[in-house]
Amino acid sequence: MRILYLADIRFPLERANGIQTMETAYALAERRHEVILGVRPDPVLPVREPFAFYGREPTRRLRFARMRVSGVEPCRRVAYLAQAVIRAFSARRRFDVVFTRDLGVAGALLRLPRPLRPPLVYESHGYAPVFSDTMPELVSGAHRGSRRKVRRLSKRESRVWGRAEGYVTTTRTLSTELTERFGSRPRLLTVSNGVWLPADRVFPAARPGHPPVVAYAGHLYPWKGGDVFVRALSSLPETRGLIVGGRPGDADFSRVRELVRELGLDERVTVTGLVPRADVPERLASADVLVLPTVATPSARYTSPLKLFEYMASGRPIVASDLEPIREVLTDGQNARLVPPGEPAALATVVRELLADPAQAEQLARTAFEQASSYSWSRRADRIEQLLNDVVRAS
Repeated sequence: MRILYLADIRFPLERANGIQTMETAYALAERRHEVILGVRPDPVLPVREPFAFYGREPTRRLRFARMRVSGVEPCRRVAYLAQAVIRAFSARRRFDVVFTRDLGVAGALLRLPRPLRPPLVYESHGYAPVFSDTMPELVSGAHRGSRRKVRRLSKRESRVWGRAEGYVTTTRTLSTELTERFGSRPRLLTVSNGVWLPADRVFPAARPGHPPVVAYAGHLYPWKGGDVFVRALSSLPETRGLIVGGRPGDADFSRVRELVRELGLDERVTVTGLVPRADVPERLASADVLVLPTVATPSARYTSPLKLFEYMASGRPIVASDLEPIREVLTDGQNARLVPPGEPAALATVVRELLADPAQAEQLARTAFEQASSYSWSRRADRIEQLLNDVVRAS
């Protein structure tokens, strides 16, 4: 199958969006499909090679089409959309399907007459009007979308839901909400995000040594719960804290570092900043407990965090916020411990229990480790491939 994958992001991109896009495209290419990934150029000099950046072996079945964009951001966005439409229009005889997780790209392509474009499969990671309306909760310093923008996004969501030839959601929570909003639709797939798993993976031994280490990996946006984690650590004086992520100089990084200083935790809390992707598993393995302290915000009900699956694959016990999409993967007392979101004291209590009960910690970690095989990028691509085949046949 020939797949045109459109992603309006600079590439390679260190954030979860870039990782998820690359892993999805690469897994499809590994299944012997020809994938062209349409992205923005890398602004970093010297330009970074995507396969090396993401730690994947080069393959001729995955190629990168870099759209030329320039000027201020609105102009860059328009330039990308225009080139995406032109490529899809001219690709009618060359590509079997277009795949994207960009609502604007999907909406623009669906304005083309159906005979003049390949069928479209859209992958949704949340309901855009909610993201726009709650943007200040997602990113520090961001502005809430205007009522006009929210209405425009609502109409676009409805059009893409009704007209895309195939549709993917990353949580059942999201697919249920969209069905309630817009009605049922054919060729709808729910498949979570995933994790890369080495072929020779084995369950790791418990980490020796003291004091115990409790870790969080990921970005430091307020809704991710980094502040909740730091406050929980202030109630765990015998532990060390490790935060793998954050970009020095960003407002979120500064906020978390200031909270660490304010609570007097500088001597036992390390905030690494961004680290190479290849180093993340080793950092996770250095911990005794891993935390996923996501805060309960309107947009958090769509979350399918990459770190969740990386945690499961690490062989370390997990303590996570008790949120509906998280419960689609984790079950309290079986493969993790779940705590009320946004409550540092509850998080600290459960972490303390796991540190005092190695047998329970190992049982939870081992179950999650075994279940992680169901969430590999390869397994995910297998299910997406089935949808793509159905779409192409129906077209």
